[in-house]
Amino acid sequence: MSNEPAGSKTAFGYVTMLFFIWGAVTSINDVLVPAVRSIFALSVTEALLTQFAFFLAYGIVSLPAAALAVRLGSSRSITVALATMVIGCLLIPVATQIRGYWLVLVALFVIASGITLLQVAANPLSAVLGPREKSHFRLTLSQAFNSLGTLIAPPIAATALLTGGLFAGGVVTPEKIDESLGRINTAYFAIAAIIVALAVFLYRQRGTIDRAAQAGVAPAGSVLDALRSRWALLGAAAIFLYVGAEVSIGSVLVNFLEQPSIAGVSAERGGHLLAFYWGGAMVGRFLGSALLTRVAAGRLLATAAGVAALLCLAVTQVTGTTAAGAALSIGLFNSVMFPIIFTLTLERSTASQSATAGLLCVAIVGGAFVPLLFGLVSKSLGLGGAFVVPALCYAAIVGFAIAAGRVRVAATREDQAYASAH
Repeated sequence: MSNEPAGSKTAFGYVTMLFFIWGAVTSINDVLVPAVRSIFALSVTEALLTQFAFFLAYGIVSLPAAALAVRLGSSRSITVALATMVIGCLLIPVATQIRGYWLVLVALFVIASGITLLQVAANPLSAVLGPREKSHFRLTLSQAFNSLGTLIAPPIAATALLTGGLFAGGVVTPEKIDESLGRINTAYFAIAAIIVALAVFLYRQRGTIDRAAQAGVAPAGSVLDALRSRWALLGAAAIFLYVGAEVSIGSVLVNFLEQPSIAGVSAERGGHLLAFYWGGAMVGRFLGSALLTRVAAGRLLATAAGVAALLCLAVTQVTGTTAAGAALSIGLFNSVMFPIIFTLTLERSTASQSATAGLLCVAIVGGAFVPLLFGLVSKSLGLGGAFVVPALCYAAIVGFAIAAGRVRVAATREDQAYASAH
């Protein structure tokens, strides 16, 4: 007799589609940063406010989103999340019409709020839709498709946002600014249309998703329970640092590669090269999902974070193509960090899965604060020198991985409830 809930494989496939779409939407921010920096004449730190606004939503919205997900159930939570993302996308053209950078930031906050609810609903679903012993594998595989979205989206966005208009060269004119703003409008209208199509499809499959979710997810507890769990707090700190490091690097790579002392490429070319950073994450997640069937999760996490820290330190010491290659290679080692931290924490937390997942999604707010620290450090040390910030983040994650690997996971009441459901 199968130990998987009925329809779990089909539901897992649908959930993995969501990972793909939010990966694509999130990675477009890395191309939007250099675009708005030129259009609104911003400093590096000011341009990184786009990431601050986006990832701040995780800190503000995650706990309410976790409570809402419990109230609405899986399929309705997903529908509400996708609708919220569409509203945010449609606010972008309004922002460009009034030339208000502040409204761009509001729009990104709304989009991220939808993605936050999506993550709160989808990450635990991916982990539980099948045998418990394969939870690391499933979430890492879903994250691989998330990385596929981050691989595909930046080159398309670079062609759409970083060509023509202000990026054609020459004297800045109102007409060139209008053209660049129009390109942003077109891009976000297209994103909204894709999300609407996905929402309609998933709504029609709501029965399959809900049946599998009800069979696989243990009863929910208060999202505040996670604050009383040592491992939930440690996992949240690790997620905070990981997301902060990943976002910091992705956000500055285009401008980093533009520098004559590094690669001296155009903004559009830098946007295309960004695909190697996110593509490395995709390849690493597919490889990682295979390695996790043979290698202990904590050991793999410690290795990946340790190599990422060393690559960051290399970037602070070298220039030219060596520095460019080291920076782009970090994506490969970022690949397995989020899913392993997430599942290691779910296994060790004394709080419920929904409470723990809610706190972990709050911790994604690291993508708002660490990039600002990166920007401030870059004023003194330059973009290359500021890679010391993510290096320290990765070093701390090594410590989390070693500590987690030393803990033997005992079956909790929630584990037993999970097992009985299978």
